[in-house]
Amino acid sequence: MGAIHSNSVQRKHSLLPKGPAEEPGAMSRQITVLVIGAGCRGKNYASYAQCYPDRMKVIGVADPRKCARKTLQEKFIIDKDNVFDDWEAAAEREKFADAVVIATQDQLHKAPAVAFAKKGYHILLEKPMAVTPEDCKEIVQACKTGNVILAVCHVLRYHPISLKIKEVLDSGVIGDICHIQHLEPVGFWHFAHSFVRGNWRNEAESSFSLLAKSCHDMDLINFWMGGKRCLKVSSFGSLSHFTKEHQPQGAASRCLDCSVEQACPYSAKKIYLELGKKGYFHWPVSVVCSSGECDIESLTNALRHGPYGRCVYECDNDVVSNQVVNMEFEGGVTAGFTMIAFTEKLGVRKTTIYGTKGELSCEGDGPVVVFDFLQRKKVTFPPDTAAAVPRNLAGHGGADFYLMNSFVSAVAENDPSLILSGAEETLNSHLLVFAAERSRKENRVVHLET
Repeated sequence: MGAIHSNSVQRKHSLLPKGPAEEPGAMSRQITVLVIGAGCRGKNYASYAQCYPDRMKVIGVADPRKCARKTLQEKFIIDKDNVFDDWEAAAEREKFADAVVIATQDQLHKAPAVAFAKKGYHILLEKPMAVTPEDCKEIVQACKTGNVILAVCHVLRYHPISLKIKEVLDSGVIGDICHIQHLEPVGFWHFAHSFVRGNWRNEAESSFSLLAKSCHDMDLINFWMGGKRCLKVSSFGSLSHFTKEHQPQGAASRCLDCSVEQACPYSAKKIYLELGKKGYFHWPVSVVCSSGECDIESLTNALRHGPYGRCVYECDNDVVSNQVVNMEFEGGVTAGFTMIAFTEKLGVRKTTIYGTKGELSCEGDGPVVVFDFLQRKKVTFPPDTAAAVPRNLAGHGGADFYLMNSFVSAVAENDPSLILSGAEETLNSHLLVFAAERSRKENRVVHLET
């Protein structure tokens, strides 16, 4: 059947208050920002100040790594008195910025978030909020008590296609939601990079993979469900393949020394070194060179001695590589989520939502397609996008830009309604993630508290 194109549907309410998907306009004032954690995400969010210097200025940085501090200090001409080797030194000072971007490792979110909330800083907090329910609740309470804006970096809330799905659902086009099916394909080499060799490989050092990787997706399901509350959840999952018993015969502890490396799809030579030889030193190669120097010599040295050159079958990883989550919401509405490591596509999410009047489907950046049961025709809904998104903020389909634009505007205008990933909603979806992991570990259905 032929497809009918539709640029909009009747909205019940605006999902883009004051237009975060539009080009940034004039603000009443410029805001100042302190960056805690100058790694990939910290640098990414800070780059908004390069693109829109009249809207945001980076005036401080804290990071234990000298090279990371120096990079941001030089890029934004930060006064040496505002450069710190740990966040506590910055928190001891009298408040000197409007907001703080906290982009430390997962287990290091709670303490700085609470400390800076008490100082009166508005907070942009990298996801996950924290690694325990208690710490998440403490952050939310600290922000309430301090009367500060909290925006958690659930960037997919700001993704144009996620918002279009929500808009279509709220319009009633597919009737009442009966079931949501959502898939996150992590990507075979990406999982090996981040969750076998990388920072999120070990739960004791970071967090469990459903929280670290998929709290985005659980949050989206909660978002699309609207006001319906999740009543109970069950979950199953395990660590597959990346274990000692699956190591090929004759494999070495490091890829650079391995005689069977050519037959391994997870070879560090294939994932990193071949890109470096072609002159590509952006992510993920840039993560490997922790010294800050990124050239073929430093890359080779890092693979020979650092964590990213290890055999994937000899790492200290323990987080699951595949997990399913089943949820029942009020009214008998159900949802199913799948996270899987072993996929060709990286992060190209696939969603199908079944309603009483139609079926909605979407993959990646869209468009959203609805099959109307009455008309027996397909209707397409392309996402709303800005005229231009800066290249360094184009991550997650431009959602990095929309998130920063919303946060900066909210702080400048003291208007928390501009935040689509605020304290309470984020806490609710995080608690759902914790419940799902409890179900997996305890092998039982978990009933959520009222």
